[in-house]
Amino acid sequence: MAINLQKGQKIDIGLTKMSVGLGWNPNEGTGSDFDLDASAFMLNAKKLIPADEYFVFYGNTDSPDKALHHTGDDPTGGNSADGDDETIQVDLSVVNPDIEEILFVVTIHEALQRKQNFGQVRNSYIRIVDESNNSEIAKYELGEDFSVETAVEFGRLYKRNGAWKFEASGIGYKEDLSFFVGKYFTGDIIK
Repeated sequence: MAINLQKGQKIDIGLTKMSVGLGWNPNEGTGSDFDLDASAFMLNAKKLIPADEYFVFYGNTDSPDKALHHTGDDPTGGNSADGDDETIQVDLSVVNPDIEEILFVVTIHEALQRKQNFGQVRNSYIRIVDESNNSEIAKYELGEDFSVETAVEFGRLYKRNGAWKFEASGIGYKEDLSFFVGKYFTGDIIK
């Protein structure tokens, strides 16, 4: 049975291969499609990305160590009627040893220009799935807790004593993807 994650909750993943899936249903009658984007930041001990290629998103679908693979952009939420619309596949057995943390972020593309937020998106979630048997391990519902936010730091995989664990961050922002790029590439926030 899957765990419904709460903010700050930590779980022992116990998996090597998993996928992080993002799903949502398009909201009708709001004027523009809602384009949610899943991204992953592979961070070193300084909590920074060691090279551009360790930022995995729709524009860079594979990390250089082949540990992460983004399956592609869904600009409308229409890829699946009742499943994941965007997925990042994870293989922890091949993660570069310099990577200490993998942070997963969900943003709404052009949210500020389109005046969109998670409160306007139906059935949005992000979940962890065991790749070996396609079973859901944990799920985080995005809509209710983040009604006015345009970006969510969903959670992070992190190494402790040689083992990977997961923490549900659940931190909402009224920002876009460039905010996180600035934060994790240089440690500075770019506005």
